[in-house]
Amino acid sequence: MCVGQLGSLLPHVVVPSVLAAFLIPEWHLSGAQAGLLAGSGAAGYMLTVPVLATLTDRIDARKILIAGSALSALGTFLFGIFASGLWSGAFFNAVAGVGFAGAYMPGLKALTDRLAPGDSSRAITLYTSSFSFGVGLSFLVSQLVAESFGWRTAFLVTAVGPIVMLFVCFLLRPVEPKPAVGRFLDFAPVFRNTKAMGFVLGYGAHCFELYGIRTWLVAFWTFVAMKNSDPSSILTPIVVSVIFSLLAMPASILGNEFALRFGRHRAITAVMLSSALVALLIGIFADKSPWFLLPLMMVYAITVPADSGALTSGMAMAANPSYRGATMATHSTVGFSLSALGAWGVGVALDAAGGPLSASAWMAAFSVLAAGILLGPVALYWSRTMRPQP
Repeated sequence: MCVGQLGSLLPHVVVPSVLAAFLIPEWHLSGAQAGLLAGSGAAGYMLTVPVLATLTDRIDARKILIAGSALSALGTFLFGIFASGLWSGAFFNAVAGVGFAGAYMPGLKALTDRLAPGDSSRAITLYTSSFSFGVGLSFLVSQLVAESFGWRTAFLVTAVGPIVMLFVCFLLRPVEPKPAVGRFLDFAPVFRNTKAMGFVLGYGAHCFELYGIRTWLVAFWTFVAMKNSDPSSILTPIVVSVIFSLLAMPASILGNEFALRFGRHRAITAVMLSSALVALLIGIFADKSPWFLLPLMMVYAITVPADSGALTSGMAMAANPSYRGATMATHSTVGFSLSALGAWGVGVALDAAGGPLSASAWMAAFSVLAAGILLGPVALYWSRTMRPQP
């Protein structure tokens, strides 16, 4: 399933990868428009995942995973062939996002349905952390192909990725879901589960920060490279974006181990506060040399995803087994809603403070990311102080 997810994620950041060098100048996009384009995939995901993930409480998640993987490949392919501006690009990116809505959380449900009873925290964390490895692969393939063959070819090549998950699906044994409890799309029992909702809301703050930096990482490092022009430097946007993404996988796994040892709420809160501090430091020193910024970026590459596995496994373990699919749907809906908001919000901050060629604009952008992640500890504190509802 982790290998299949690497395929599902191959198209995941192709839009952010080609945004700064290709789409913004070719389509004459402002920062807010670029953020809207990048966030459209998360918006498509957000609008459909409540239905698709909740369905996994009633039918085998493998069936949804097959349909979602096929649609993800189709949307990415159509973007490469037909996208010609902001709205057509946003439409095809949203189609790919709808497909991914049928792949990520239904994939997690397909996995957990086939795990032996007991503590599945490490298996869930390995699945969620492989997300970051897949994003790193997406950054690498997208930028290399776009630079050599053009941005449209990057979409056509990465569209092949979700087909890998299709092959994995055919290797999974079918399972019969438990008899459905309650009404379809009834999220009231999920909202009453304050323990699970703390992790869901914390995940939303995490996604705001994560998708905000993923969308604008290449553009930020393009600014850094231009500000300190050195043709011989190995610190290109490709290198930095790939390393940033690859560090996320071990960070997520170690973050979950840290949570198991010291307590989930305490560990997640410490990570989120650290991440906000590092984001502010990057913003303050945005106009410094690449070699000065690199250590800060690598620390940020660890703090941003370190809470991901702990949040998702905490949600899955706190969920009522009869409503696990609905809880996963809520988790994803909140997460990807704030993902779209993060991508757009950073773009708005850049526009308001002088544009992506201004150091003060990047200070504003990283301040927005820091403010977003600080909402996570607030959500966790709320969930601890609220009495569980019947």
